[in-house]
Amino acid sequence: MAVKTAAMVDKLRASRVWRSVFRSGTGNSTLHRALAIQQSIFLHLFSTKVRKRMVGFSATWYLGTLTFGTFLILVITGILLMLYYHPSVPQAYADMKDLQFVVSSGLFLRNLHRWSAQLMVFFVFAHMFKVFYRGAYRTPREFNWVIGVMLLIITLLLSYTGYLLPWDQLAFWAITVGSNLSSAVPFVGNKIHFLLLGGNQVNANALLRFYVLHCVVLPLAAILFIAVHFWRIRKDGGLYVQQSEPKPQQAKDRTSAATEVK
Repeated sequence: MAVKTAAMVDKLRASRVWRSVFRSGTGNSTLHRALAIQQSIFLHLFSTKVRKRMVGFSATWYLGTLTFGTFLILVITGILLMLYYHPSVPQAYADMKDLQFVVSSGLFLRNLHRWSAQLMVFFVFAHMFKVFYRGAYRTPREFNWVIGVMLLIITLLLSYTGYLLPWDQLAFWAITVGSNLSSAVPFVGNKIHFLLLGGNQVNANALLRFYVLHCVVLPLAAILFIAVHFWRIRKDGGLYVQQSEPKPQQAKDRTSAATEVK
């Protein structure tokens, strides 16, 4: 029976349909494993080989992973909260009260979303402090540092846009003060204020715009930048510049010396 099953599996893997999906084929060799990773839509974000130092424990172990973990919690809890929320002025605050007193585990779900958002902001700042302290923004990792800065801005915008959705007094006046600050930007301040609120004051238009930004636009942008961020970390050989990597000036001098010898 086991022999027949193995033969059927081998026949399936040798079929045209299977090879059209998994072009690298099958095998236990290093080449087959590398091809399987490189040709996968998900696994290609990771390197085929990982150094032992990258999985070793440190004082700031996996701050980036913890940040990504809180982001996943926010996505899951946010989708569940969307099932009970209506982005309209008459209904938004009533939905928050229903989540607190009517929906089973609604208060736990909302608080989990809120505290995960706070932790994500903390982890992002801690992660960037670690990267800056260790000098991981230097050549050749400048591009990934810029991606990280963009992720920091998106994180803050996610926290800011979600602040208005409960539509209580605290959220209303906090967004009013924050949006009025944007109008102080030279030359384009009034346009930014009008674009952000969809008018000149916090009303139903502002609530709908903040809802779309918080639930659609910013999460999609965050997913895109996170994918690029992980990809660059793996392609750069890790997070930090190691002693074995030549410095930019040293590499340039070696190239010049080799050219002169030729």
